Amino acid sequence: MNEQAAYPIGIQGKPWGAPERAEWLSRQVQHRRYAEDVLPRIAALQERFEVQQYGELHYPPDRYSLMLVKSRGWDAQRPSVLVTGGVHGYETSGVMGALMFLEQAAERYLGRVNLMVLPCISPWAYERIHRWNADAVDPNRSFREHSEAEESAAVWRLIAPLRDQFLLHIDLHETTDTDGSEFRPALAARDGKMLEPEGIPDGFYVVGDTANPQPEFQQAVIAAVAKVTHIAPADENGEIIGSPVVAPGVINYPFKELGLCAGLTDAPFTTTTEVYPDSDRATPEQCNAAQVAAVCAAIDHALGNSEAP
Repeated sequence: MNEQAAYPIGIQGKPWGAPERAEWLSRQVQHRRYAEDVLPRIAALQERFEVQQYGELHYPPDRYSLMLVKSRGWDAQRPSVLVTGGVHGYETSGVMGALMFLEQAAERYLGRVNLMVLPCISPWAYERIHRWNADAVDPNRSFREHSEAEESAAVWRLIAPLRDQFLLHIDLHETTDTDGSEFRPALAARDGKMLEPEGIPDGFYVVGDTANPQPEFQQAVIAAVAKVTHIAPADENGEIIGSPVVAPGVINYPFKELGLCAGLTDAPFTTTTEVYPDSDRATPEQCNAAQVAAVCAAIDHALGNSEAP
């Protein structure tokens, strides 16, 4: 029996309808609290940064305030930087790394850039340690105008008037063992497709934009993170998660075509980080620190290689 046939919801080869989605939703369990883990740390930043609510999610009976943190005194003459985390709620270091960057490293860039950080884009999924939202939709394939994912739609509305103002956008993610054991099988079952297994890379890697790969920028991020945790090697096919490795620890995806968060802006420098938290060679603290190192290296490279004032 293959992994897809063993998935407990739906009929192999048949896309889910409303009953299957309802069954899937009924199985989701709240494991942690956004209001306890994330919101107090954001609120504690108000003395140093501007904190704003940019939207609200309503998945009855739950409501979630969507929060951003940005530098005070936004100045159109400065380059602007966007940092996003928690697009996939189960990718813990995306959220914790964004918060850690704000708490420990962001102040060094104040006065040099306009900084906007969205630490937890998908709080419902954060609480349930899941990739999808409550409608069984992947927010990170949904960053388009009129998106069906409310998480993505809220960010789209926020960023739309600023899209051409950003120098850099870095989106913080993880690749976990549950990608292979749960989320890819669930995706195949939901869409009525055959499961095509892919190996889980052991280590950190980044995803550049096929349309604007910026190889030196991606390598600067890899070099910084290599001081914190190990970099994922290519597999026997010279690939990471089915995509050709174009440089150590670097693959490319078409950001805008796929509706990825990293394609939200028209920034010349964009990347998606991928930490591997299930490695025997990495701790949660290292994963969070790797995200911070990636953000700092990305900003440093962008500032040093742009014509922005």
